[in-house]
Amino acid sequence: RELNQRVREAAAAGAGRIELRGVNGQRYIGDGLRGNFTITVDGVPGNDLAAFMDGPTIIVHSNAQDCVCNTMNSGKVIIHGHAGDVLGYGMRGGKLHIAGDVGYRVGIHMKAYQNKVPVIIAGGSAGDFFGEYMAGGIMILLGMNTYRDTIVGSYLGTGMHGGAIYIRGKVGSTIQAHQLGAEVGVRDIEEKDRKLLLELLAEYCQDLDFNLEEVLSEDFQKLVPISHRPYGKLYAY
Repeated sequence: RELNQRVREAAAAGAGRIELRGVNGQRYIGDGLRGNFTITVDGVPGNDLAAFMDGPTIIVHSNAQDCVCNTMNSGKVIIHGHAGDVLGYGMRGGKLHIAGDVGYRVGIHMKAYQNKVPVIIAGGSAGDFFGEYMAGGIMILLGMNTYRDTIVGSYLGTGMHGGAIYIRGKVGSTIQAHQLGAEVGVRDIEEKDRKLLLELLAEYCQDLDFNLEEVLSEDFQKLVPISHRPYGKLYAY
């Protein structure tokens, strides 16, 4: 509570850059903050980093825990390490860039509206239920900086009814059909997808000091919803 109060006071005073040192599990850092400033975190922040945030940039020079960017409206979070579960829950805008692996249920209930299109890019692998109930936005999984044997777990895109998931490498060699949710279809990427990936990954690589040419050295496949109302028949009228 004390840390977050001091961060709010610094932001209200017009600070352009706020540095937090020795962070060790403190929760709610950056929650609900608005404006154009940067928070750098030396250490591992606790749950709900950048929840409901609207504008600032947060840079974490370590790992992060669960629920990063929970319902975030705009801004950017850059994590120079791994991150936990339920990242980007209900995320409505902004960008989340993670260098390494992510946990379970990443991107659940992500959504897009008008010019707000949230983006999550992970350089490593992901656990089960990646993109679960996804309603909008863009998720990119690179499978490069990982300690896992597989790029993603099971139930990929379960309940997905909007947005797009891009997987680096060919589906079949990177993931198997039984890992896919019943609500998603696999598509080859088109020229418009290549342009989008180039734009998003160029920024990602700049943020995390990755080699863009290496990232783009393999092709991608696109996962899209095959229905915009996958559970419509479950309801009575």
